[in-house]
Amino acid sequence: MTETLKDRLVREIVLTGPMTVADYVTRCLHDPRDGYYSTRPALGEGGDFITAPLVSQMFGELIGLWAVEVWSRLGAPERVRLVEVGPGDGTLISDALRAARLVPGFLEAVDLILIEPSAPLRAEQARRLADADVHPRWLSALHQIETDAPVILIGNEVLDCMPARQFMKTEGGWAERRVGVTDDNELTFGLVAISGGFDRPEYEVEPGQVVEISEQQAAFARDLATLVKAASGAALLIDYGRAKPGAGDTLQGLRRHQKVDPLTTPGEADLTQWADFPLVLEAAVRSGADVTGCVGQGAFLKALGIEARAQRLMQARPDAAPVIQRQLDRLTAPDQMGELFKAAAVFSPRSLALPGF
Repeated sequence: MTETLKDRLVREIVLTGPMTVADYVTRCLHDPRDGYYSTRPALGEGGDFITAPLVSQMFGELIGLWAVEVWSRLGAPERVRLVEVGPGDGTLISDALRAARLVPGFLEAVDLILIEPSAPLRAEQARRLADADVHPRWLSALHQIETDAPVILIGNEVLDCMPARQFMKTEGGWAERRVGVTDDNELTFGLVAISGGFDRPEYEVEPGQVVEISEQQAAFARDLATLVKAASGAALLIDYGRAKPGAGDTLQGLRRHQKVDPLTTPGEADLTQWADFPLVLEAAVRSGADVTGCVGQGAFLKALGIEARAQRLMQARPDAAPVIQRQLDRLTAPDQMGELFKAAAVFSPRSLALPGF
């Protein structure tokens, strides 16, 4: 009988003790043998989840024009590094490059870099971009990007893949929520009492509430700040998450577009936690970069002109107008992706004014 990731996690926890939520999520997503992204990422309507670029071509097109405008405001340098972190199946960057054809000179200046740890997704990106105007190269980490040219970076739904540890305030003090094993070898959540090891939140937390702290998201923000400070440029982050500090357990599993128990089938479902924009932006500022405020995805896309783009598409294809309207609503309506998803940017120099903010 083949040993599953769950079997290996159970054995490891029995031997070494309960596992932090962040470590558990990392193993489920990136375990070399059985991790979700390492072996079976499934995006789109027929997969486990759908992202904004897969909702409509308008999303990627506007991000592409955003990148072109940033390049222009940087002085239209002869060389610019266009970077996407976590490019998924390549739809966003493909749509962005197509839209960028409208501006002479930009694509000739682009050195396209994709940061992608998943071998299956790298293969899909290579397939989708085989006939693109610009051919990508793949790197594994931000620190590998050269800093001798400005950088324009896109990170759509990247932060939510960087897990957080979970802490709970109890009547007896603070405890960490960890993944343990029951007597019948099932995975379960439990609490381990702690006296330190994390910075207690400055906001009010009631007993029983969970506080999430993601060192991975903070470290990513520090790396972004270091990159844009050294090279100049901007990093655009779009994700679902919180714009203000606050408590809440946001860990969820998604399989075939339905929420599932994160502990039931490790490696077989996508696991996510909310982007912590206050943490990310503060970490970037502490590392010397400037940041924008945090705005809703709907407001951001409207500022970039998505409504006008939708109207042009509907005029060109009247038969598709109802579908295009539904796509527009999905991306921008407050009760869909418009407010839960947010946009923010890390940039340098301070004089660089970014479109959409």
